[in-house]
Amino acid sequence: MTFRMGPGGAPADPRLERRLALGAFLVIFVWTVLLARLFLLQVVQGDRFRVSAERNSVRTHRVPATRGIVLDRNGVILVDSRPAFGVFVIPHEAADLRDTLQRVSLLTDEPQTTLSTRLGDPKGRERFQPHALVHDLDRESLARIESRLWALPGVMTQVSPLRDYRFGVSAAHVLGTLGEINRRQLSSRRYAGYRLGDVVGQSGVEALLERELRGRPGGRSVLVDVQGRELEVLREVAPKAGNNVVLTLDQRLQQVAEQALDATGRAGAIVVLDPRSGEVLALVSRPAFDPNRFAAGIDTESWQEMVTDPRRALAHRALQGQYPPGSTYKVVTAIAGLEEKVIRRDTTVYCGGSFRLGRRRYRCWKPGGHGEVQLHRAIVESCDVFFYRIGLELGVDRLAYYARALGLGQPTGLELGPEEAGLIPTAAWKERRFQEPWIRGETLSAAIGQGFDLLTPIQLASVYATIANGGARYRPYLVARIEQPGGETLRASVPELLGEVPISPETLERVRRALHGVVHEPHGTGAVVRWLPGRIEAAAKTGTAQVVSLSPEIDEEDVPEHHRDHAWFAAYAPADSPRIVVVVLVEHGGHGSSGAGPLAREILQAFFKTEEERVVRH
Repeated sequence: MTFRMGPGGAPADPRLERRLALGAFLVIFVWTVLLARLFLLQVVQGDRFRVSAERNSVRTHRVPATRGIVLDRNGVILVDSRPAFGVFVIPHEAADLRDTLQRVSLLTDEPQTTLSTRLGDPKGRERFQPHALVHDLDRESLARIESRLWALPGVMTQVSPLRDYRFGVSAAHVLGTLGEINRRQLSSRRYAGYRLGDVVGQSGVEALLERELRGRPGGRSVLVDVQGRELEVLREVAPKAGNNVVLTLDQRLQQVAEQALDATGRAGAIVVLDPRSGEVLALVSRPAFDPNRFAAGIDTESWQEMVTDPRRALAHRALQGQYPPGSTYKVVTAIAGLEEKVIRRDTTVYCGGSFRLGRRRYRCWKPGGHGEVQLHRAIVESCDVFFYRIGLELGVDRLAYYARALGLGQPTGLELGPEEAGLIPTAAWKERRFQEPWIRGETLSAAIGQGFDLLTPIQLASVYATIANGGARYRPYLVARIEQPGGETLRASVPELLGEVPISPETLERVRRALHGVVHEPHGTGAVVRWLPGRIEAAAKTGTAQVVSLSPEIDEEDVPEHHRDHAWFAAYAPADSPRIVVVVLVEHGGHGSSGAGPLAREILQAFFKTEEERVVRH
């Protein structure tokens, strides 16, 4: 038996040797693993981790495209865009969102509650995307924010195009408004490709032609330091501007119409059409609003104030206001009477100032009556009794047939929408609606445009355009063409003929002669538009639509404002070859001849004065 000796002749401990050997092995193994891992990370996978590290310091900005320009028929710019600085925040990068919003509020004078509402509660991927807090910074606020970005992690400023409505409230209901896309819109197929925070058209032309106007967004990848300062632009894709839209509107005529209605101090609507095509030359609704307030983001308080305003400034009265048409409807009764042979050339009705049916007496607007009247004079002087008699012989259903043939009781189809249908009553309608039979006295009211009858101003303008042009029903339209930013036409609109009305040329001619007499014959109710520039002759019809039934003994000045009659005036010119149709409605404006007629005169004068100037220039 032999023994291994240690130093100095002492025997060695084999257990200690094994421990030392195991320890050395473990040290070598750990270092080998660490070196191998370091080699893997630094050499083998170095490129991948370098890119990942860069991404942590790279911000990707989505650059919105400049929306297309909106112009009138003469090339006048109605809507454009201007550069504006906004404040954005990336929630994931903000150390304390509440503290960040408080600081931004102090630096921009925007209420913190407003900023919180705009930001919402971003979750998931939304936390890594920029969210707009302020859309249009003034220079002082911009300087304050820029100088303190180092203390605002996740906050950045960005210049973006901001919509600029050149004429403020002018044509506001036509042009429409912008607003941030909502979650309901995001979930619809129409807005595929949009993101939360995108600004989209919410009404009017802005909404109707959202895709054409929007353009294609671009993007920027920017290297930033730990304090969020931009160091280098790594990649940039330029946005593509949206297409331009040319409208059929004539801005000069639009402003003349708006100023005329504004001068009355009342709510109302004006529609101006070209009867030869259906082009909308002016479309006015009052009161109105300034769409520029929406472009930069309207605050909750202002929005609530607008939606609760009793004057309903957001309502488009030309398309959505429904009113009894009053005596402007008598042309429909006349057409129905002529076509159904209820009115013949020798048909005469005696008007003594009222008409008795059963135990009730229905008054004419002229207390002393008109005496013996035929159709022509009945239209010229707007005799109620004549049309009571004709309506009674026709019955409500035959009257409704011709009203619908002229396009009433249904939307006109103007692409702007939404549009109300109005109401043309029938016996069956009343039975369904009230579970009551139609009574003959209601036919008398319907024959003079009262009772259940309701029209929108655009519908009445379409009816008079059809009469003026000889029976062709055109769909009204606003968009003349879509152009690329360089001016090339992508799409042009053409007049759309909906059909010819089932009314004989002889009937339409008799009605047109009477409408000419309304303006140019003695005792005609529309003399206010007599002799336009160039001695052009017009044709017209007045209307006074009763809002509530009042006793004839009550003085008009004693009637509360909201109970006074609506004033209508419908006109076209020249009478023998019409180029323009004007319909004016003034809510609670009183008599059509005095409350609405002067407005129609101003519009017609402006139109033909412009026509004369064009002739002189050429």
